Amino acid sequence: MAVVARSVVVGVDAGGTASKAVVVDETGAVLGRGSAGPGNPAAGGPAAARAIGSALRAALGPAPATVTSGVVGVAGASALADPAIAAAFAAEWEALGLRCPMRIAGDAVTAFAAGGDWASGAVLIAGTGAVAALVEGFEITRVADGLGWLLGDEGSGMWLGLRAVRLAARRWRAPLARRVAAHAGAATADDLVYWAQALPPFGALAPVVCELADAGDPDASAITTEAARRLVATLDELEAPGAPVVLAGGLLVADTPVRRGVLARLAARGATVGTAHDPALGAARLALRSTAQATTNAAFDTAFRGSAHRPGPRRSQ
Repeated sequence: MAVVARSVVVGVDAGGTASKAVVVDETGAVLGRGSAGPGNPAAGGPAAARAIGSALRAALGPAPATVTSGVVGVAGASALADPAIAAAFAAEWEALGLRCPMRIAGDAVTAFAAGGDWASGAVLIAGTGAVAALVEGFEITRVADGLGWLLGDEGSGMWLGLRAVRLAARRWRAPLARRVAAHAGAATADDLVYWAQALPPFGALAPVVCELADAGDPDASAITTEAARRLVATLDELEAPGAPVVLAGGLLVADTPVRRGVLARLAARGATVGTAHDPALGAARLALRSTAQATTNAAFDTAFRGSAHRPGPRRSQ
């Protein structure tokens, strides 16, 4: 007897660290997951498309399925204007046998969709970088920061790490400086300056800063407190008081001092807050909505009411 292919949709969260894919059926039930390497085309070029394809291949598995829609949330989506990168993505869809529309969306949109059952509101992302976006009808209408670590990304992991290195260079005997020096393999302040000139991934120090802040180190606490203040200031640049806010990115999903500081500031103004624990599922939510299955979409949205507000795991990044 012939096996009937099941109709499914796919969602992908493709970032600078990893690509994560999820397959769901028409009821929103998760049928498969897959992960692969970095999927940011702005940083990885055509290799990002191959990583996303690998994640999708693992999520789809060997069982026959008809993919009716797909959404890929990508950091650096504008890079698809490059013909070589666009061709690489088209080649991956063809290799996977995907003949349905595969929408490329900004990662802010898919993160927002993962944070609650709202169609409009604000999303605040703080991971390696930091950005805030106003979303209306699942479309970005305004953006604040997201300018990169040299010009902005205030409150991000890169910002935390760079602040820690600057403090260590000036106050070599501080406890925070000792941890930074150990991370850098620096025996002297001059060694640290030399290390920093090579522009290492300063964001790797963010867990160190968060750990020390939780342990009561005053310098680390001052840095994380200022990070929370700057992130909320970035959010305020959207000029959307009263809008629901979705928190996303490692610093705001896990139980870090930065997240707690942001939550305290938002609670003081009575904001409604959700957390984007699974942006790949948010992408699948958008893909499902595009299939025009109104009843199913409503049921899937309802599921977010119970899942989007649970606390994240306690960790430093």
